[in-house]
Amino acid sequence: MAKMTKSQLMTVVAEKSGLTKKEVVAVVEAITAVAYKEVKKNGEFVLPGFGKMVKTKRKARMGVNPATGEKIKIAAKTVVKFRLAKAAKDAVL
Repeated sequence: MAKMTKSQLMTVVAEKSGLTKKEVVAVVEAITAVAYKEVKKNGEFVLPGFGKMVKTKRKARMGVNPATGEKIKIAAKTVVKFRLAKAAKDAVL
């Protein structure tokens, strides 16, 4: 089964909400911009009923180069993770 494209998603949301596709695209882009800004500024963004994006620090660690088997040091870095809300898990599973 093929994944839903962004265009298909916007069309479905427009049909279900009664908004135009252009309005739906604007709303989704606005939510995305707010999410990025909030995660960068406060470290997390919550979309109720769906989940939250969280900025977290990952420690330095040792890894292995799969091509040569050589051990390498992987530097510490900051990453963004998404934690799915319990309501979303229950609805899907």
